[in-house]
Amino acid sequence: MSQPTSQLEQIRARGELRVGTMYGPTSYYQRDDSNLGYDYELAKEYADWLGVKLVMLPQASLQALEQGVESGKLDLAAGAIAITPERRKRMRFGPGYYQVSPKLVYRQGTPKPKDFGDLKGSLVIAAGSASEEALRALKEQYTDLNWTISKEADNEELLRQVAEGKVDYTIVHDTILARSQRYYPELAEALTLENHYQIGWAMAKLPDDSLYASVIDFFGQRFLDGSIAQLDEKYFGHVQNFDFVDTRTFMQRAKTLLPRYQRLFQHHSGKLDWRLLAALSYQESHWDPGAKSYTGVRGMMMLTENTAKAMGVRDRTHPEESIEGGARYLLQLLEQVPDSVPQDEKFWFALTAYNIGYGHMMDARRLAKLQGKNPDSWSDVKEVLPLLQESRWHSKVRYGYARGSEARNYVNNVRQYYQSLVWLDNEQQKARQRENQLDQPDDIAVDTTADPVTNAVVAAVSG
Repeated sequence: MSQPTSQLEQIRARGELRVGTMYGPTSYYQRDDSNLGYDYELAKEYADWLGVKLVMLPQASLQALEQGVESGKLDLAAGAIAITPERRKRMRFGPGYYQVSPKLVYRQGTPKPKDFGDLKGSLVIAAGSASEEALRALKEQYTDLNWTISKEADNEELLRQVAEGKVDYTIVHDTILARSQRYYPELAEALTLENHYQIGWAMAKLPDDSLYASVIDFFGQRFLDGSIAQLDEKYFGHVQNFDFVDTRTFMQRAKTLLPRYQRLFQHHSGKLDWRLLAALSYQESHWDPGAKSYTGVRGMMMLTENTAKAMGVRDRTHPEESIEGGARYLLQLLEQVPDSVPQDEKFWFALTAYNIGYGHMMDARRLAKLQGKNPDSWSDVKEVLPLLQESRWHSKVRYGYARGSEARNYVNNVRQYYQSLVWLDNEQQKARQRENQLDQPDDIAVDTTADPVTNAVVAAVSG
C-alpha cells in the first residue's frame, strides 16, 4: 500500500483532524458535557465533511497555536484568529468568515480618552493580540504611548480587571466587548484601532496546497448553503447596542430580586433551562408580580386574560401561578414550531409567538419565503419581522398587522438577559466551590479541574 503523500491524504489516513483552538465564548467551550463554540461547530462540520474524527486541542496562547501549526502538531488553528499582515507572513489563512474591530476599553466613571496620546494609566493587552501590530504603528505618532503584554491574563480576564479598576485600559475585539458588557456594565468603548480584521483559520505555509484547497472548498459551500449565516446568528445575532443603565439595573435585580423567585422558575421550567424562563419573565415584567401593561396583560409572565384562562391561571398577579402558566404556554408554543426549524433556533420562534402571537410568527415565515429567504432561519425571519408593520406587506399575509420590530428586539433582549444569567449563575457556583474547598479538611482531595465560568459563558441557546 502506498504511503499518503499530501497533507490532506495524511489527515484522512490518520483518521483525525487536529485543530488547535483557545477557550472562549465564541471559539470553544463546554457546557453540560457538550462542546460548543463558533470555531468548534465549523471544525466539526469540516471534520465530518472529510470523514474523519475531530480532535480539538486547546492551547494556552496564540503563540502556542502558531507554534503548533508551524511544527505540524496541529493541522490548523481555529480560535478567533485575526488575519493581519504580520501573521500572513508566518501562516496561510483560509477565507475570512466574520470580521471584528479592535476597541480600546476603559471603565465608566473615569475620563474617556480623546485619542491615544490622552491615555493616563496602564494599558495591558493579552499576549499575541493582533492589536500589538496596530499599537506599534500608532507609537510613531504618539511617542509616549506604552503598553504591557500579559502572558497570564486573557482578554476576558483583562476586561474583568478594567471593570474592577485594577487596569486602566485594554484592547479587545468588539465581539468580546459586546458580550462582556452584559456582565460588567462598567466597561465602555473609548477608541477604535482599525476598521476591522477578518477572522480565519490558520495553516502552515507549505508547498503542499491540499489542505488549503480543501478548506477553501469547504467554506465556499458553507457560505452558499447558509451555514455561516446560521452560526453568525447563533453566536452574534443577539448582540445589539449596549444600554449601560438597563444592564446595570438587570444585574442588580438578578442579584437581589431573582433569588426570591428562582425556585419557582426552576420548578416550572420543564425541559427548558430555568434561566431562559427567568430571562423571559424579566423582559416581560422585570420580575414584578403586580406588573400591568396598557393592553391589560398582567403578572410576572404578562399573560392575557384568555391565555391565563387557557393555562388554568386564576390569579395572574400570583407569582407561582403566573410562572407556571407562562412556562406551560411557552412550552406549548415551542412544540408548535415547525420541525423544519433547526432545533437550536426553535426557541426564538417560540419567543416571537409569545410576544406577538403564533399566527403573526407564521406570517413572518411566509413573508420570508415570499422574499426568497429561508423561513426556517431565524436570521432571515427576524429581518422581515418589521415588514409586518407595513401595509403593503401585512396585507399579503393572513393575520395582518403586528409590531414586528418590537418582536425582534424582544427576542434579542431575552437572549442577552439569558446570557447574563448563565454567567452570573456560574460565577456564583464558582464562589460556592471556593468556599467548599476552604471548608474541606486538609486530607480530603477536592476536584478543582472544572472551570464553570469558562465552560458556561454562552452566546446563545444550543439544543
